[in-house]
Amino acid sequence: MEVRLYPNIMRPGAGQKPRRESQRPLLPQHARHCPVLEAGSALGFLVFPPLERIESFHVGYQGDGRYQLTYFLTAPGGQAEAIFALLMQLPMGGIGMVKEQITFMSKEHPIPADTAMLLARAFLVPEDLGTPAGGISLRGATNFQTPPGWDTVYTSVLNTIERPYAPMLVVRVETDWFPHESEFRYVLQPGEGINCAHNLPIGQVFFVPREDVTLRDCTDEEAAAISRARGEFFHEKAAVKHTTGYGLQYSPLYSRRSRSQKP
Repeated sequence: MEVRLYPNIMRPGAGQKPRRESQRPLLPQHARHCPVLEAGSALGFLVFPPLERIESFHVGYQGDGRYQLTYFLTAPGGQAEAIFALLMQLPMGGIGMVKEQITFMSKEHPIPADTAMLLARAFLVPEDLGTPAGGISLRGATNFQTPPGWDTVYTSVLNTIERPYAPMLVVRVETDWFPHESEFRYVLQPGEGINCAHNLPIGQVFFVPREDVTLRDCTDEEAAAISRARGEFFHEKAAVKHTTGYGLQYSPLYSRRSRSQKP
């Protein structure tokens, strides 16, 4: 299957290309020898924000409809310096215009106010703020067009379990005909925020066929065959064991069988 890529329309060329990644460095050691867990982590592709290497930003929810995005630049060998902050205040009751107030922090890196506002919109979707309360939509650097009959599912980075980690609203879009921009919809509590950098993925996408699925019960013969196959697999798995340097035992049988199924 071929999926076509096109960039963030406000910042074409910025940000890393999507990629597969099976490792989650902060998972415990034994999880790194679990082939089904690694396959789950590698499902689809990681998506990155539209940032250059020296750029980063932080977006936080202050409560009562107040959000703030702070944009940073990092000099070579230096620390990140705040350039501007954009405060966004939703109207009471959710009806009316979003009030925006921009504050500049750096005299060494002057930037026009209009440019700063456009830059902030390249990173998030102001129209989605507060849906629901604390909700923000982060824009990805890359968008996707799928073949006919295939959808794109947008989710958080799978198997990222370190705390705190904001929950996310998962969406499924018919990207074979609808030119959807990659958006990842997190929901923050008051006082929470998300740091975004060039090398940090903001979400994950995978592609699913848009076809009906029919469920039926196995016949007695099919159930018996599945039971025999399960017993044979676990008997063979018990005979093939490896020990890591940490003393953990694991079997590579599933990985070997999985590789043998692929052309």
